[in-house]
Amino acid sequence: MARFNYRMQSILNIKAKLEDQAKMEFAQARRRLDEEEAKLDALYQRKEHYEEEGRHLREDKLYVQDILDNKEAILKMDEYIANQQVWVKRAEDMLEEARLRLQDAMQERKTYERLREKAFEDFIREENARESKEIDELTSYVHGRKAK
Repeated sequence: MARFNYRMQSILNIKAKLEDQAKMEFAQARRRLDEEEAKLDALYQRKEHYEEEGRHLREDKLYVQDILDNKEAILKMDEYIANQQVWVKRAEDMLEEARLRLQDAMQERKTYERLREKAFEDFIREENARESKEIDELTSYVHGRKAK
């Protein structure tokens, strides 16, 4: 039996490598989003800490400067949180772009794999037809020799 040689195997290999690269980019974007979300969570926790501290400052003796400093810290945390939310949104957008690139790369690779499978099926059909023809010729030859 002849060996199957897919003429577009190099393209299929390139598509597989591009898919692997897209997977790595997607994973990197996911990791970046996780980091940005962790930073945002830390800022929320820090703000909660300042708010709790502000409640304690108002319970006992009132130290106006401490209360003002606490209020300023809370306002600053709101600013930091707003900035971090922008970074989280950017990371989400980058993740979505990476997901779309990955999806396209997977689709292209699968298309070339289907083409390869179809070419292999055609090859098998051709090989079976060739073998069948050889068997018929051999049978005709053997039968013809017996008749003589």
